[in-house]
Amino acid sequence: MSQQTIHRAVEPAPARRSGLILAIILTCQLMLILDATVMNVALPRIQADLGFSATGLSWVMTAYSLVFGGLLLLGGRAGDLFGRRRMFVAGTALFTLASLAGGLADSATLLIAARVLQGVGAAMAGPSTLALVTTTFSETKARIRALALFSAMSSGGFAIGLIVGGLLTEWISWRAALFINVPFGLAIVLLAPRFVPEPERRPAHLDLPGAITGTLGVGSLVFAFTHAASDGWGNPVTLGSLAGGLALLTAFVAIEARTAMPLVPLRLFADRNRSAAYVNFFLGPMAMMSMFFFLTQFMQDIRHFAALATGFAFLPMAALIFTMSRLVPRLLPRYGPKPLAITGSLLMVSGVAWLALLTTDSTYFPALLGPLLLMGLGGGLAFAPLNVIVMATVPTEDAGAAGGVLQTMQQVGSTLGLGILITVFGSATRSSSATGAQLVVDGMTSAFATAAVFAACTFLVALTFRRVTASARP
Repeated sequence: MSQQTIHRAVEPAPARRSGLILAIILTCQLMLILDATVMNVALPRIQADLGFSATGLSWVMTAYSLVFGGLLLLGGRAGDLFGRRRMFVAGTALFTLASLAGGLADSATLLIAARVLQGVGAAMAGPSTLALVTTTFSETKARIRALALFSAMSSGGFAIGLIVGGLLTEWISWRAALFINVPFGLAIVLLAPRFVPEPERRPAHLDLPGAITGTLGVGSLVFAFTHAASDGWGNPVTLGSLAGGLALLTAFVAIEARTAMPLVPLRLFADRNRSAAYVNFFLGPMAMMSMFFFLTQFMQDIRHFAALATGFAFLPMAALIFTMSRLVPRLLPRYGPKPLAITGSLLMVSGVAWLALLTTDSTYFPALLGPLLLMGLGGGLAFAPLNVIVMATVPTEDAGAAGGVLQTMQQVGSTLGLGILITVFGSATRSSSATGAQLVVDGMTSAFATAAVFAACTFLVALTFRRVTASARP
């Protein structure tokens, strides 16, 4: 099928319907991202309710992110081949049913199984959300605005998850954090087939060797870092998973370079700006997840915030991310992506480095609020241009694959980063001579210092962005 035929098959959405279409897509994206953190503040109550062990409790979070990140590449290409709207609806339906099952779970095993199924559904729907934005909004300004809002949902969803989780846990139950997905998921499943246009599929075959090696490789790598956090890097399972993951990903790249219809077309990385954007979508979440994970524990365990107060503590950050998502579409055409990404990265470095100065006596103002504001402002500036860089110029037939790679970078980056930072936390506490709360804070500040290094790497990568002339800017 020719490129021209594809473009004719996807007519621009009428103005009166474009807002509803975008709302449907963004609601799905928010649900998928929100579930990575929504249960964070509820973990103590989940442990008491279902009898989780101290080590097993982490799998409430990890089971979702591990499966989500591991299957995203497969989900992206499946959307390209079998229909993006079809995968979007099917994935949302599975995610909704799994959320209902998780809310009804009466044992630790059933809850983990439900979280795994949520991850499968999210991996089916996730890449198609970004691809549908790209193919539905063909007019330049509308596409940039939609991609900026999508970025805000992706970045701010982590913080919103903590707020929603705190509200529901405090006022109702931890189960409500799963049940809340059901009405929204049903609405998406009912409305999407009627209003969201289906881009025309192209005849092709699914790259099964690439799908197997890529999915297992990413999954093994994520599992290795997660396992290292609890069992250490010398553990045979950790080392075996790490070696297996690297070997599988090496085989995946070799397969993709030779196959005629690859799962991830390597031509996606031919553009220097797009490659750099992918790298920063990997490094940025590595830094930001430390803030969500450790700062939540600092507020609750060290400063004794209630679950509700902990969630609302992140509200200024979420508000800034969404504010920047409204400003970035106006700034991008004027300045291009490079100055925005550089400025945002510097603000993120400042915010995480500030958290490395925490003490047991640090108060919300200014020791916590200051970094949250810097991270909200910096994250909004740094990440919103990346979606535009990746998706604005990608060929239509590769939109699902490009979206799958982008979201894989985000999910795997956040999971790997958290695994690394938890390992740093453990090493710092074992080597510290402090006791009690001071021991915990020493471990947290070491983790924040490492996260600042990740954030500094995003700044270095942003420096490599090719400058875009005014006439060539989106």
